Amino acid sequence: MLRTDDLDFDLPADRIATRPAWPRESARLLVTWRDDPSRIEHAAIADLPKFAKPGDLFILNRTRVLAARLVGTRAGTGGHVEGLYLHTHPCPPPERMWAVLLKGKSVRAGIRISLQADSGADAHVTLEPVEKLADEPGAWLARVHGPPASEADAAILDRCGRTPLPPYILKARKAVNDRTPDATDRAWYATSFDTGSATSVAAPTAGFHLTESVRGQLAEAGATFADIELAVGVGTFRPVETEFVEDHPMHREWCSMPPATRSRIAAAKERSGRVICVGTTAARSVESLASTTDESAWTRLLITPGYRWRVTDGLLTNFHLPRSTLPRHVAALFEGGIPVVKHLYAAAIAHDYRFFSYGDAMLILPGRP
Repeated sequence: MLRTDDLDFDLPADRIATRPAWPRESARLLVTWRDDPSRIEHAAIADLPKFAKPGDLFILNRTRVLAARLVGTRAGTGGHVEGLYLHTHPCPPPERMWAVLLKGKSVRAGIRISLQADSGADAHVTLEPVEKLADEPGAWLARVHGPPASEADAAILDRCGRTPLPPYILKARKAVNDRTPDATDRAWYATSFDTGSATSVAAPTAGFHLTESVRGQLAEAGATFADIELAVGVGTFRPVETEFVEDHPMHREWCSMPPATRSRIAAAKERSGRVICVGTTAARSVESLASTTDESAWTRLLITPGYRWRVTDGLLTNFHLPRSTLPRHVAALFEGGIPVVKHLYAAAIAHDYRFFSYGDAMLILPGRP
């Protein structure tokens, strides 16, 4: 059993990236190997093709991020309310119900919350909290007033929502009075290959690094690509609050893998190619669907040290939040588990790497060349 306290580490506040490296290829890249994590090379994303081999298969999560962060005022009092769209709750038309996280004074059933566009103008969308959701702390089932029944949820959020940046970025920006426009974040907080469904309320951030240019150079090095899609939920970033990680109630996310991807994985394995997942969401998807012929499924897969990998050989990943489920996911790639990851994170801190969603990256390869 893995103690949650073992997922903790000290991170200087100035290592939290509040904006991505630009150009994105200039982001730093810590490279290590599963069979020898004591060996570390410091590179840049622009160097990634140098570490690729002919036959490598990179798995990309092509999900798109919704403009899920909500800001509004309470009718009658003008009180400030913030929220996050989670998903749409099924109900008979023309009624529309959303599951939303809501934060503000005296949020209760029956009040009306007028949502505001990023410009501050009334978005002509009103939320009416109906009841709390038992399976999601802080979440409400809310009735949506204003939009026509024919308007899709993603379109509504495009005009009344904002980029769902993690709270630690908003907090760090506030401390230095950084007023980055939301339109800028909408471009930044997205991959360059997000051709999937707009279903995620957080981005598959490792994918930020694979620009069109980098993908082209990887292809020239003999690598190929395959798609999966996992709708990233807010639970990905929730802290583990149980004493042991294995007791953490793992969140549920929808993932899908088309037959072409399954075929490319099988072909890569047949020719002893390396399957490198771009981000933990990609790894979680292929591992969840590896034991079934289903194209899609809900997954609650919790990957911890000792996990027997079915598909994933290597991983391109960002540096993750302490006490979240993500460092232990990375730790499962190493025989030494969490102590190895903490050693790698300490090396990254010592060499001034930038952490979290807009930060630098780590490439974990299966074996030394």
